Amino acid sequence: MKIRLKKNSKIALIAVAAIVVIGLGTFVGYKTFHKEETKPTNNSTGKKLPSNNEAVKPAVNIVDVNSNSRPYAVMINNINVARPYQTGLQDAYIIYEMLAEGGITRYMALFKDKDTKQIGTIRSSRHYYLDYALENDAIYVHWGWSPQAQSDIKSLGINNINGLTYGGTYFWKDQNLRKAGVATEHTAYSSMELLKKATEKLKYRTETNQDLLFEYSPEEIDLSSMPNAVSATSIDINYSSSYKNHYDYDATTKTYKRSVNGKAHTDYLTKEQYTFKNIIVYQLDYSKISGDEKNRQELSNLGNGTGYFITDGYAVPIKWSKDKRANQTKYTFEDGKEITLNDGNCFIQLQPKGQTLNIN
Repeated sequence: MKIRLKKNSKIALIAVAAIVVIGLGTFVGYKTFHKEETKPTNNSTGKKLPSNNEAVKPAVNIVDVNSNSRPYAVMINNINVARPYQTGLQDAYIIYEMLAEGGITRYMALFKDKDTKQIGTIRSSRHYYLDYALENDAIYVHWGWSPQAQSDIKSLGINNINGLTYGGTYFWKDQNLRKAGVATEHTAYSSMELLKKATEKLKYRTETNQDLLFEYSPEEIDLSSMPNAVSATSIDINYSSSYKNHYDYDATTKTYKRSVNGKAHTDYLTKEQYTFKNIIVYQLDYSKISGDEKNRQELSNLGNGTGYFITDGYAVPIKWSKDKRANQTKYTFEDGKEITLNDGNCFIQLQPKGQTLNIN
C-alpha cells in the first residue's frame, strides 16, 4: 500500500530537509574552519602529536626529540675492578660522572626509547645524583642507596626501581662473572625490557611534558670560529689520583675515544671503545659528609659557574646555572645563548675543583 503525502505535508517536509542540510553544512563548515582548535593527543608510539602552533622538531639520530616517553637514569658501577664489566653505555644519550665516596666515581646513564639488552653493572644511589634524574624527569634505577639517598628518594617522591627490592625480578647477577671470582656487588645488570616491565608493575608515569635538557642540531656545529675557541683534540679530566679520564679526538668519525687511567674504556660485551660526540665539563665543590664512616660526599651544585663545551675538535667557554634541585641546569655560551649539541651522545663531567683539566 502506497502512502501519499498531502501537498502541504510535502512542502513542510521539504522545508525541514532544507533546514537539516543547511545545519549540517554549517556544522561541517564550523569543524573545518575551527579544526586547528582541536587539542593534540598522544598515540600509542609515545610520540608527541603537536598542535598547529608547535612545529615538529627536526629529527636527529641520538634521541627521538618528538617523543614524550620518560627516560631512565641508571646508576653505573665505576670502581676500578668493575669497570671492565660495564656494558650498554654506548646507547645512553647522556652520561654524568660524579664522585661517590672519596676518590671513587660513579656514572648515571640516561636511556630513552631504547631496547638495550644489557645495562650495567648497576650500583647504589647517592643523593645528589637525584638532582640530575629530576632535571631529566627520569625513572631512577639503582641497586641500594646511601642513607641520604634513601631519605631523599622517599621525601622527593622519586619514581625508582631498586635492585634491593626487585633483584630477582627486574635485575640479574651475571653468574659467569661470579664463577670467575668477581664480587657479587659488581655483577648486577638489567635491560630496557625489564625496566619497562617494572615501570608498568609499579604504575609509574611513562610520559613527560618536559623538554629534553638540550637541543640537538641535525647539521654539524662548528665551534672553531666562536670567540675564545681552542683546539680540543686531547683532553684530560681528573677526579682524583686514581680516577683519570682521557679523550682523543678521531677526526674521521668526529667523535672522542674515551680512556680511563691510561686504558681504553671499552664495553664488556662488544669489546668496542666508548666514543662520545659532545663533552661538557665544569668544576664543583665536593666535601666529605661530617661523621660519615664511608667518606661519602656532599656536592655543591646549586648556583652558577663556568666550564667548557667540547665537540668536533674544539672547545669553547660556557656558563652553567642551576637554581633548584629539580630544575634543569642551563648551559649557555658566554653571550648568554643556550648551547645546542651536535647530533650525538654527551658526557657531562662534574669534576671536583682543583683537579687537573687539560684541553689541547
